[in-house]
Amino acid sequence: MAERPSPTGRHARVRAPELRGRGWLNTGGRQLKLADLRGKIVLLDFWTFCCINCLHVLDELRPLEETYGDVLVVIGVHSPKFEHERDADALAAAVERYGVAHPVLDDPELETWQQYAAKAWPTLSVVDPEGYVVASMAGEGHAEGLSRLFDELVATHEAKGTLHRGDGPYVPPADPATTLRFPGKALVLPSGNLLVSDSAHHSLVELAPDGETVVRRIGSGQRGRADGGPEAAAFSEPQGVCLLPEHEAGIAGYDVVVADTVNHLLRGLRLETGEVTTIAGSGNPWRSTVDDHAHDALAANLSSPWDVAWYDDRVIVAMAGIHQLWWFDPVKRTTGMYAGTTVEALRDGPIPDVWLAQPSGLSAEARGTTLWLADSETSALRYIRDGVLHTAVGQGLFDFGHMDGPASQALMQHPLGVCALPDGSVLVADTYNGAVRRYDPATDAVSTVASDLAEPSDVVLAADGGVLVVESGAHRIVRLAPGAIPQAATVAGARHRTERPPTDLTPGEVRLDVVFTPAPGQKLDESFGPSTRLEVSASPPELLLDGAGTTTELSRRLVLNPAVKDGVLQVMAQAATCDAEAEHAACHLTRQDWGVPINVTAEGTARLPLVLRGLDEGA
Repeated sequence: MAERPSPTGRHARVRAPELRGRGWLNTGGRQLKLADLRGKIVLLDFWTFCCINCLHVLDELRPLEETYGDVLVVIGVHSPKFEHERDADALAAAVERYGVAHPVLDDPELETWQQYAAKAWPTLSVVDPEGYVVASMAGEGHAEGLSRLFDELVATHEAKGTLHRGDGPYVPPADPATTLRFPGKALVLPSGNLLVSDSAHHSLVELAPDGETVVRRIGSGQRGRADGGPEAAAFSEPQGVCLLPEHEAGIAGYDVVVADTVNHLLRGLRLETGEVTTIAGSGNPWRSTVDDHAHDALAANLSSPWDVAWYDDRVIVAMAGIHQLWWFDPVKRTTGMYAGTTVEALRDGPIPDVWLAQPSGLSAEARGTTLWLADSETSALRYIRDGVLHTAVGQGLFDFGHMDGPASQALMQHPLGVCALPDGSVLVADTYNGAVRRYDPATDAVSTVASDLAEPSDVVLAADGGVLVVESGAHRIVRLAPGAIPQAATVAGARHRTERPPTDLTPGEVRLDVVFTPAPGQKLDESFGPSTRLEVSASPPELLLDGAGTTTELSRRLVLNPAVKDGVLQVMAQAATCDAEAEHAACHLTRQDWGVPINVTAEGTARLPLVLRGLDEGA
């Protein structure tokens, strides 16, 4: 349901609820209250560190924090999805890993999340200098609108005398000194050395076969975007690395493809000289529609490429930011979509019309027949063979755990890496379980090879046949003990479901309304067809008797099955807008995915409102 801003732009003023949680990070031990922030514009960022869209928002906020540093206080409210994310030490590591330079409230029980009625990751809420909520919005891509809102708030409250300029409560943590800092992925080079993406150091490191001795570092070590030699080149949280076949490398002029994740780029590395060049990506995040065309690689907008692998005679890219796989041709210098529709969910079938959820790890079998992938948000191990996507292990967005045994019952927790073995089995870096798991297609069963690891993010075969694990949370590369795979254990484990406060809805007819308000200075754009799109599904599917599917209206009549007492409504909404009254109007695409836990009860409501964008709320 599209809404226009009210004529006055004013709504009833709502006092911001207090900030409550387990503790604070980046405050020097200080426990903050809203009263401590009076006189500042406060932006609450409800996030969870597994969520790629939340990580995008962290990057979008950095320029705003710099521009409005003396009037704006950003507070990250960490509201976990996975069990591992409830761990205080894991959160502290994530805050460092992703360079979060503002205070963070640890809210493991979602107390503040509930008080601010958040329903999606990420959600942003703006509190004015007098302590009133003036805007709330879900999803990413709000930086421009937030900037306009902040300008209005500064002007209003400076005139009223209620704006206080000066430093905020952020206290930076100590800078640790380790050779690697949150390494992401690794690659065994033809020399036998190991190339590691040193993500939090924004560089690549070549290590000797022992996995410890530094041969050379490629990258300045500072977050940035620059081509050049080993000392001049700059990355931003690089992840996946992939060796090109010799023939293609000779034509392309580089040997290794690097997923430069936060820069939304692919970079090429020439091993002989350490020279780095940009080979794909404009540097702008993807904000478009899905098509099946080939695009000039350097003109294309990418979205958090997380891993890369050579398969199907080209580089396949795990485009974590938009829940797709893309392809890149280093010879023709083109790129395009390979699999996925951008809907975040688990659905198999012929590619490209499948659903993925933040694919983060890729590994092709040596024979080239199968591409294995770690689909992190569905906690799934999946594979593509003969143009069809299959799920070997995994049950959906909200089911996870550490259970071995038959693949149909086995559970993982946010895996980030995979490694195809010569015997046809697959090793999985089961990141949030701190384990390496093995799936054997011959027995269709899962076992645990190693445990008690600190957020393993990749697994690779060494030149001598040993198995190396990128133990990201411990900032090192470790070697599995000889014989670890044959001695793999079976873990009974436990099942978990994402526990968020459910919405009580009545059985039978329910009205779903997605409220969309164009950002200031924008209007709905129907130049290329309907401006809005709504897609609805449910887990379990039988929860919905009617209302599933895709339409161009943002309102939908749903019929809930009274025989199903609870489940999750999966909603994807998007809206196309363009700049109003501009000679060369820019186009914008706003989209958001919600997974809304619900209880079906006679005491429930018959309406489910969701806000796609709400920048005009009280601004």
